[in-house]
Amino acid sequence: MTDRSSENVPGRRRTRFPGISSRAYEHPADRSALVALRRLSGFDTVFKALSGLLPERSLRLLFLSDSVRVSETQFAHLHTMLRDACYILDLEKVPQMYVTQDPKPNAMCIGLDEPIITVTTGLVELLDEEEMRAVVGHEVGHALSGHSVYRTILLFLTSLAVKVAWIPLGNMAVMAIVTALREWFRKSELSADRAGLLVGQDLQASMRGLMKIAGGNHLHEMNVDSFLEQAEEYEAGGDLRDSVLKILNMLPRTHPFTTVRAAELKKWAESRDYQRIMDGHYPRRTEDGDASVTDSFRESASHYADSVRGSKDPLMKLVGDIAGGAGDLGGRLRDRFTGAASGGSRGGGGGSGPGDRGTGPGDDGPEATGQRGG
Repeated sequence: MTDRSSENVPGRRRTRFPGISSRAYEHPADRSALVALRRLSGFDTVFKALSGLLPERSLRLLFLSDSVRVSETQFAHLHTMLRDACYILDLEKVPQMYVTQDPKPNAMCIGLDEPIITVTTGLVELLDEEEMRAVVGHEVGHALSGHSVYRTILLFLTSLAVKVAWIPLGNMAVMAIVTALREWFRKSELSADRAGLLVGQDLQASMRGLMKIAGGNHLHEMNVDSFLEQAEEYEAGGDLRDSVLKILNMLPRTHPFTTVRAAELKKWAESRDYQRIMDGHYPRRTEDGDASVTDSFRESASHYADSVRGSKDPLMKLVGDIAGGAGDLGGRLRDRFTGAASGGSRGGGGGSGPGDRGTGPGDDGPEATGQRGG
């Protein structure tokens, strides 16, 4: 690879980011969820144990034997995109990449010692070149951020949870970690979407790719603005019951909802942070050792506070009102769910029971809202 500031591609030039740190594009919710995950009781023990037990060599042999390895002679266009993505994000070692037969559009980055990128035939057949470039950049972003390790453990524990489902306590312990891992991974997808945009540097291509993943290869039947309006309607629509259902619908998923990802990425692309990166002002990997953990926590906390204040979701608006001293949480939850008018005679003690229960979704809310905040 030659040392120049940009790379020629058909019709345009793209900026390269020498020495860029993953901190430049990582979503605050990604960092916060990872911190929460590491603090989960028993996670360190499980992590250390699985790091030594997971059959990574077997995994690599499986891909080698039953998938097609991307190279100069196989899926050459993907090989070029992969090398180009690593060049733009300045990832020194190009990960191995495989195409596996699966009609469902998907891609992932896994591996403990070294990341492995896999894409399905369904995805390769669905996306055009620029859309695929954003996806490859997305997976290289996972590799640069070190996400592949936790993703591998998530896959293993998900399988393990099924095998030990008949053991009540064993299943509960595993599922607690799986749930926390899924929560983090949903947030990490927002970071990787940003990395994909930094590689492709074509917001419309990123939007098209997300629309196709949601609705298939019928672009002539879809519209980006209307697609983003769905995210707005999803965020603001319904009542508190819908807010709780949103949380329950999200729990088993490893990815945020596609419309939410599109809206989140568009918001970041229009932000000053993105423009500063494009102008060459971004944190370098050489500075990672000096990065302040306190500053990272402060940034995440500020992000969540802004997300709650700015959210149109009924539950988040209620949490924001309560945090601002607007009323009694338990009483207001009852009123919202039952449709009754809020009574001034309802004291804090009378609402303490439902209030305590109501804080569960409220605590999850800023996490979920973090997927929409910018």
